[in-house]
Amino acid sequence: MTETVSPPDIPTPPAARRFPWPRGLSARLLLFTAFVVTLAGLMVLPPTLAAYEEQWLLDRVRAGELASTIAESDPELRVSDSVAGQLFDQAGAVTVAVQVDGARRLVLPPKVPMQTPYLVDLRRQNPGSWLAAPFFTLTSPPGSMVRVMAEPRFRKAEFVEVVLPDAPLKAQLVAYFWRLAAITVFVAGLAGFFVYLFLNIFLVRPMQRITRAMEQFRADPADPEARIVVSKRRDEIGRAELELDRMQTDLLTALASKARLAALGEAVAKINHDLRNMLTSAQMASDRLAALGDPKVAQALPRLERALDRAITLATDVMTYGKSREPAPVVRPTPLRAALDSAAEDSGLVAAGGVALETVIDPREQVLADPDQLHRILTNLLRNAREAIEGAPDRGGKGRVFVELHRGDGLSILRLSDDGPGVPQRAQANLFQPFVGSVRRGGTGLGLAIARELAQGHGGDLVLVETGPGGSVFDLTLSGVPEPLTEPAALAAAPGDSAAP
Repeated sequence: MTETVSPPDIPTPPAARRFPWPRGLSARLLLFTAFVVTLAGLMVLPPTLAAYEEQWLLDRVRAGELASTIAESDPELRVSDSVAGQLFDQAGAVTVAVQVDGARRLVLPPKVPMQTPYLVDLRRQNPGSWLAAPFFTLTSPPGSMVRVMAEPRFRKAEFVEVVLPDAPLKAQLVAYFWRLAAITVFVAGLAGFFVYLFLNIFLVRPMQRITRAMEQFRADPADPEARIVVSKRRDEIGRAELELDRMQTDLLTALASKARLAALGEAVAKINHDLRNMLTSAQMASDRLAALGDPKVAQALPRLERALDRAITLATDVMTYGKSREPAPVVRPTPLRAALDSAAEDSGLVAAGGVALETVIDPREQVLADPDQLHRILTNLLRNAREAIEGAPDRGGKGRVFVELHRGDGLSILRLSDDGPGVPQRAQANLFQPFVGSVRRGGTGLGLAIARELAQGHGGDLVLVETGPGGSVFDLTLSGVPEPLTEPAALAAAPGDSAAP
């Protein structure tokens, strides 16, 4: 029997450990403040040490200069042994020399041989060498000597020079460094605390309040406590609070609109079955009328059948409006003038003495569109124009809607203008929003929303160009520029149906 040997388990490599960086803004701000203050202290350290070393060396030079003035009172022009001992004890100088009129003279000669010193010329120092001097002193070999040259202060000479061991200077620099470090840490800690406290009060806490409001609003938008309370600040925090408040208001409006859409879909779903049964009964009645053989009935019957078919389609589309997008249009060349006439008839623009449709569009012109969806777009636009004109108290129900066609850049632009009262200012911002864009009392605001969605489904758009007391102008854009019709028989065909009267 063959034994199956399973492959050895391959150990899973351990997950790379990430640096334990704090996640909270407050903790990060504390670390950042401590880092910045510490960095500021480190930047102050070199010039402070350099200034301390310069002053220490200058004090020793001044002591040597005073010794040279004592020597001038001596006939032999030299420092006595007692004065030399005191000078060495106080200044630590091994030799002192001055130069007058180009002649260098030793005031305090060395007692024992010494190694070659390194030079520090206090008369001419650039910023780089001045800052680096303390670190050069601290890193010099043990037992080093330093030769210091400076301009005189108490006598007339070209320079005063002293040579002294740098060990005392090293000790003083180290002691001063630790005192300075302690002071820097204390001041940095105190300053960092106040900076952190200030930023935490004026920046971190307001941001935490905004964050909590966002989290609460996401969890329960209907909770009144989730709304941000806008402060009176005029800086970026105040602007963020104001924009968050506006966003929450817009989201609540959108959620309310979605809820109304859901309610509409549920209501239409309940009545759709009964409505379709009613329309089916109407279709059966139209079939019986067709069997009568009356010429007038036969003439009106096609229009009745088209109206019933569109009513059934519209009921289904309204039911699914809040659940799915409009079906993709079946685009084909469609006679525009016939589509306008059919939409005007369904919109009530053919009544004598009422609102009339005027157009200069050639009957042979065509557009690329789905005939049924184009009919819905035009019907909504023409009906809205008629209702706006009839709703104006000073018009007496009379007016006109003018339609013209423009071509350009592969687009067909249908411009519809009316002489109604115009769109109110309060409705312009939400004109194409369902349930909020209605301009008449009792309207749902679905007409223009559906029309624009259908136009965008054709690769075009529907926009309000201008509006005012003299009327409104809408542009319906459709992609494509089809060739005009050439057969006169096709001019009388209504979109998608039999010949129009």
